[in-house]
Amino acid sequence: MTSSHEVDGPVPAGRDPHAYDRLRRRVLWSMPSGLYVVGTRAEGRRNLMTISWATQVALSPKLIGIGVESEAVTHQLLEAGRVFALSFLPRSQRAVVRRFAKPVTESFVDDDTGVGTMQGEAVHLATTGAPILDCAVSWLDCELRHVLALGSHSWFVGEVVDCGESPGDTDATDSAVLRMEDTRMNYGG
Repeated sequence: MTSSHEVDGPVPAGRDPHAYDRLRRRVLWSMPSGLYVVGTRAEGRRNLMTISWATQVALSPKLIGIGVESEAVTHQLLEAGRVFALSFLPRSQRAVVRRFAKPVTESFVDDDTGVGTMQGEAVHLATTGAPILDCAVSWLDCELRHVLALGSHSWFVGEVVDCGESPGDTDATDSAVLRMEDTRMNYGG
């Protein structure tokens, strides 16, 4: 059985390209990864997007890197607004990430109070103006410092300018951060 998609990247000699590609994708998808929602804003627009490629990349200064698909609305907003906020969700909120697999179409945020909803989820604005999900266990607010174009995605590196945790009403068993393996998703970004 052959697949109709193109195989990306090198294939070892003597290997079936499509079988190897399926194996390589399966191994890459098994890498431990969190599942987050990144908030962006620029020119009066805001978006929230599910991502899986996020990590701390430096201690001094405190830098966070996120991988974002080049064609995504979030990519455009990051380039223009140069800020992002990363919401860490509790494992119990796995259904929330699916709401942000596509660009936000419902956004009601009061610019004066900084509170509202996006896709029906309560949000508040970070110091930078990027949206943060109220259901987040914790969050990081970042200003963009570096961008590296990597083909299908860009790697955005932001410096942490603010952070926070949920007010403490979250059950201790619900404080574990959502991971890719908690969902049927295999990618966000």
